[in-house]
Amino acid sequence: MKPTLKAIFYSFPVQLVLLHFKKFQVLLLFWLILFGAVNGSFMANFGVDSLFLSPEYLGRVNALSTAIVGIAIGIFFMSWNITTFILFSRHFRFLATTTRPFLKYCINNAILPLVFLLFYFFRAINFNMHKELMGLGKVIWLSSGFICGLIFIVAVSFGYFFGADVQIARNMINTDPSPKPFHLGLRPHIVLNSGGSRLIKVTNYLSGRLAVRAVRNVSHYSKEFLETIFSRHHFAAVLSIFVAFVFLVLVGYLLDFEVFQLPAAASITLFLAILVSVVGAFSYFLQSWSVPFAVVFLLVLNFLYRLGVIDPTNKAYGLDYRKTTGRAAYTPENLQQLCTPEQMQLDKERMITVLNNWKSRQGVEKPYLYLISVSGGGTRSATFTMGVLQKLDSLSHGQLMKQTFMITGASGGMLGAAYFRALSQERENGHVANLQDSVFIDDISKDLLNPTFSSFVARDLASPAQKFRVGEYSYVKDRAYSFEQQLNRNTRMLLDKEFNQLAADEAAARIPTMVFNSVITRDGRKMLISTHPLSFLMRPAADSAFQDGSDPDAIDFAALFSKQNPMNLRLLTALRMNATFPYVLPNVWLPSEPTIDVMDAGLRDNYGIETALRFIHVFRDWIQENTSGAVLLQIRDRRGGGWEAPFESHAISEIVTKPMLLLQYNWYKMQQYNQMDQLSFTEDIMGGKFRRLNFQYIPEKEDAKAALNFHLTKRERMDIIRALDNNVNRSAFQTYELLATPDSVRRALSQN
Repeated sequence: MKPTLKAIFYSFPVQLVLLHFKKFQVLLLFWLILFGAVNGSFMANFGVDSLFLSPEYLGRVNALSTAIVGIAIGIFFMSWNITTFILFSRHFRFLATTTRPFLKYCINNAILPLVFLLFYFFRAINFNMHKELMGLGKVIWLSSGFICGLIFIVAVSFGYFFGADVQIARNMINTDPSPKPFHLGLRPHIVLNSGGSRLIKVTNYLSGRLAVRAVRNVSHYSKEFLETIFSRHHFAAVLSIFVAFVFLVLVGYLLDFEVFQLPAAASITLFLAILVSVVGAFSYFLQSWSVPFAVVFLLVLNFLYRLGVIDPTNKAYGLDYRKTTGRAAYTPENLQQLCTPEQMQLDKERMITVLNNWKSRQGVEKPYLYLISVSGGGTRSATFTMGVLQKLDSLSHGQLMKQTFMITGASGGMLGAAYFRALSQERENGHVANLQDSVFIDDISKDLLNPTFSSFVARDLASPAQKFRVGEYSYVKDRAYSFEQQLNRNTRMLLDKEFNQLAADEAAARIPTMVFNSVITRDGRKMLISTHPLSFLMRPAADSAFQDGSDPDAIDFAALFSKQNPMNLRLLTALRMNATFPYVLPNVWLPSEPTIDVMDAGLRDNYGIETALRFIHVFRDWIQENTSGAVLLQIRDRRGGGWEAPFESHAISEIVTKPMLLLQYNWYKMQQYNQMDQLSFTEDIMGGKFRRLNFQYIPEKEDAKAALNFHLTKRERMDIIRALDNNVNRSAFQTYELLATPDSVRRALSQN
């Protein structure tokens, strides 16, 4: 038994695995990322596992989409083999004496790829059967597609290298293989050494037919002969990686054609394959100078960024960034000028005109003023918001948008609300027959993550030079552009408008006013985007005797950027600025001095309540005089009370990390506690003329809750739809029906 175990231990496959862990551990990080992505532990909140396990291509999950991912995984395997072959082959001289040395190396280096494939298929089958609710037959069909793609690219790769082997063999005929004196020869077994100390020993390897072969003695070959063989293999290997990089760049330039929008998992894996080769090249050519070179490279990039030579920043599409226009002054003095008492009074009078327009359309003397606040939460919130609004519209007999004056909120909820508002307007124009059709929930729940990640790899990283135009202004295409384009397609092109196309309808109250929020990263102030002037929302409403002249905590976007054509801003861009999910989407940089950038509204107010309550406070006198009261319809993607997902310690390391992560884990809950205070104050000052109806997404099982990202599985979509009918929501719907249905309508319905 001993000799067998010893032979296994000193076999080439086992020693290669040990070598990977002993040398160049940085290359193993890419395997860790790949395993983590498939397992769902790497970027879990972004839903990366679904991109790998159930990949979409042309909007469908089928054998073609999995085949493309199989091809990408195959390219990663080959990149891994090529890179490590270049790094290690000079230490394994016996390979040069075999036919097709690269094939032999790949066979013996297959332990990690095989382990990954087994793990991938286990996860993919489980994911698709339990989360995508696929039958066994379809799962097998998808797996077959993946295997075919993998086999295809491996066969093409080896075909290329077999051709290279033939050419190398022809060129080696005139190379002198004559033996050298022993002290210049090479010992056959001790194949990797450092400073004379033995690190790796190989006694046998697997042949092309998987037979065990003993390592041959190569001491009679000249070092120059062996080096020549390996160097020519290295050239063939580098050429293949270069072709992969060129392909990725071409994909980036052709992403506007849907056929080139590869599954995100394929793009990510291709990029990892290229990174493996780049890291390998650094290690091979620079040796111990790799880290200093990387540091210098980053310093140079930073210097070029400071000079403005390279500009990776994202822009607000539609806004004027030309230097000739100037920059908006983001200073305390200028912000104070935007919300002087005179300006606030003027803007309040304009808004009261809009409120009067809204009231004149209600048909009753004192209607309820409805405001809708929606929470962040990616596609799960967008889907739940759409479902709630459809049911509310049904209960009000199609009057919901007519009765609603304002919609505000964060992130995904605003995507669903904006789409519903657009559909309601289409119904008024006779283009939509049934606003409760489930097809609209299907629309808003479609994937947004796949094109965003694909563009991040193919455009942001590989080919960041393409441009497009909005009016007379041009911008760089990046993942933000791809996100907007996909959202536009998912919502039937109904959101493809500029603010100046919405202003008249909002001013006449033919559609509800939407106030989009985002957070300025420089100081945490809120950026308010609307077709109306909003200086009266820039600071809390209070008696002038108690005003301390402090700086505003919110900024009127249109007022600050009045010279940058703010009404030319795309509605899709405003939605994106409101939903800038960290890392998935880039922060939006604005033309101010000093430069500011904004990100997701959820950082300041994930539940959308703050803006709505401040509006009620400012116009409380008009509301009390002209309405039966204000009703806040709050649609949220998580349970209230703060009991959800408690921050607990499960490992000794968390004793150290818990204080640092405490704020991050409890941020939304602290917002909720603060907003409960605001709600109680509002109820008090309104003297009973304020009500809140709360609609919550509460999953049937907590461990099956829909993920917070821009992708939903089939099971998650079904769980969201079922949540519309839970006890909490059923009670809120019943209350709304009593408030929203006028007595005359109720009597007519009862008579029928």
